[in-house]
Amino acid sequence: MNDLILLSHGSGGESMRKLIEFEFLRYFSNPILDELLDSGVFELSGTLAMTTDSYVINPIFFKNGDIGKLSVFGTLNDLCVVGAKPLFLSLSFIFEEGFPIQDLKKILNSISIAANSASVKIITGDTKVVEKNKGDKVFINTAGIGIIEKHRDWRNRKIQEGDLVIVSGSIGEHGLYIMLERLGVETDEEVCSDLANMTDIILGMLDNFNEVKFVRDATRGGVATVLNEISQKYHVEVEVYEEELPIKEWVKNASEVLGIDPLYAANEGKAVIVASPTQAPKIIQYLQQFDISKDARIIGKIKGFQKNKTYLITRLGTRRILESLKGDILPRIC
Repeated sequence: MNDLILLSHGSGGESMRKLIEFEFLRYFSNPILDELLDSGVFELSGTLAMTTDSYVINPIFFKNGDIGKLSVFGTLNDLCVVGAKPLFLSLSFIFEEGFPIQDLKKILNSISIAANSASVKIITGDTKVVEKNKGDKVFINTAGIGIIEKHRDWRNRKIQEGDLVIVSGSIGEHGLYIMLERLGVETDEEVCSDLANMTDIILGMLDNFNEVKFVRDATRGGVATVLNEISQKYHVEVEVYEEELPIKEWVKNASEVLGIDPLYAANEGKAVIVASPTQAPKIIQYLQQFDISKDARIIGKIKGFQKNKTYLITRLGTRRILESLKGDILPRIC
């Protein structure tokens, strides 16, 4: 096996076959994938959820993760927040010619550990290679399939005035850390991505609380953009309180230096939740049992209908409109 990815590794011929058999199957072998058919074939019944995503993060290796772990956990989080238990993943790579095989092995090992930790099988995939200087190291595309048990399906529950808005932990860490890393800023151990698999925590919440009415992971665009999605989708006024936002000190410091509001910085292990006022305090107690959601807070409430606006109540008591993210302040953060 060559030490570098060559164009022939994406040709569909002998080199590609050997790469799949000697590297990919070494990490992902299972009865469905091992057949190496054009599609993974499986049987399911019930309400299904499917998602797809592409990962172009720079740098590809970072504290608490890499592009491989991110591609798995990012896809699992997209499934679990709609109430789906993740079952299967597809995995497609686009390599730039000359990508080191040793780095590929590190990424494959990371994907294998992440998928196995969630009992998820990778059942199909693809490999392409583009010429030198026509890509940037490696891009990964995934698709995920999960099954939704009826009691976890929150989609038809009505949001009402007085419902409370929860964030499942401290915000802004992934986006701000990746930007610091990209700028070459030296950071201590505490400063890292919040990348985490939320599946068990979110599905456990949906198992135990039947008045959860909305769940979304706050990735690109951050918490502020999710809050605006709530106000636009449900035609409600959302009010959030600056003093209740869980933000770590290093995130505050980084946001001041970089000029990026943590409300708009991406997260990779945090969800925004809307729940009834009777269950919201109990949901906070539940979430705070887990390390990745120990900083869960009620950050706001649903104030009324038809306004389609999100407002931030500042520490000074002033009220300002909190808009969705305009443009792309943090390119290639996932």
